[in-house]
Amino acid sequence: MTRRPTLKDIAQMARVSEMTVSRVLRGKGEASPYTCDRVREAAKKLGYVPNQIAGSLSSNSVNLIGVIVPSVSSSVFSEVLTGIINILKETQLQPVFGVTGYNLETEETVIRQMLSWQPSGLIIAGLEHTDAARRMMVNSGIPIAEIMDVDGDPVDMNIGISHAEAGYDMGALIAAKGYKNIGFIGTKIDTDFRAGKRFHGFKKALLEANLSIVDHAFYTGSSSLRIGKDVTRELLAKNPTLDCIYYSNDLLAAGGLMHCIANDIAVPGQLGLAGFNGLELREGLPALTATTYAYRKETGEKAAKMIVAAQSADKKRSHEKVTFAPKIEIGDTL
Repeated sequence: MTRRPTLKDIAQMARVSEMTVSRVLRGKGEASPYTCDRVREAAKKLGYVPNQIAGSLSSNSVNLIGVIVPSVSSSVFSEVLTGIINILKETQLQPVFGVTGYNLETEETVIRQMLSWQPSGLIIAGLEHTDAARRMMVNSGIPIAEIMDVDGDPVDMNIGISHAEAGYDMGALIAAKGYKNIGFIGTKIDTDFRAGKRFHGFKKALLEANLSIVDHAFYTGSSSLRIGKDVTRELLAKNPTLDCIYYSNDLLAAGGLMHCIANDIAVPGQLGLAGFNGLELREGLPALTATTYAYRKETGEKAAKMIVAAQSADKKRSHEKVTFAPKIEIGDTL
């Protein structure tokens, strides 16, 4: 199905009347548990999204752009949002934000709620979604921009970097610089798909150089300088011969640098350090940590421009893809 599913479609699949479908989905009137289950299952399979503003507006959409990201506590995503806002503020379109917490089921719920308001477009971080979430986006008929990752199969427009390439490039650089005993520190590898792709790309580059990750540390929760310091201390206590550590982000790498400074560990003489994202905070550190610049603000701006352009093109999907090349900044720590 390439059009927005209707009550009639659900009724046909569930083998009930449209009125019954309407009552079940609105939670009004009586229907047996068996009938309710059939209707809801049919709606999920079809990717149906209720129109909460139907009948109240003459237009089929509103001047809202749904923006869905895993977190707003990190400056990584705040820079993406800044890029989006910078473009949309010059138009009549207004962003509405949703947060998933790196959980695909939560993301599915947020997408359903966003689309129920009939937005003019949707910008969402990442390419991995539940089947139901993907169906909802495919059937929505509005421009969709999946951002921050290009390693996958987009619904429509796609803007970002290859995280597999970013990890691979850093691994190749670290190997070329002669490091042999390499560690890794990261979080959410199973739920942060972009971090996971960097990790696997990094391992692939090391393997090609006849190297491997000597030890790694995965932790739960949000990244912070404190966690970077503590986990670096723990990893080095287990493996004092490590000569380089690759971190899943710059905040952790900065914490690792703080640990090294406090414990007279020469960087990069005794230990090389590298992170990811190209965060501005690096510029305030005693040494500029190595990183990969990820074009966060530029990604947000480009996604918003593409959504705006789609409005003037009668909301036709362009399936345009924009890939920024990951850019390594060696800094002072490799």
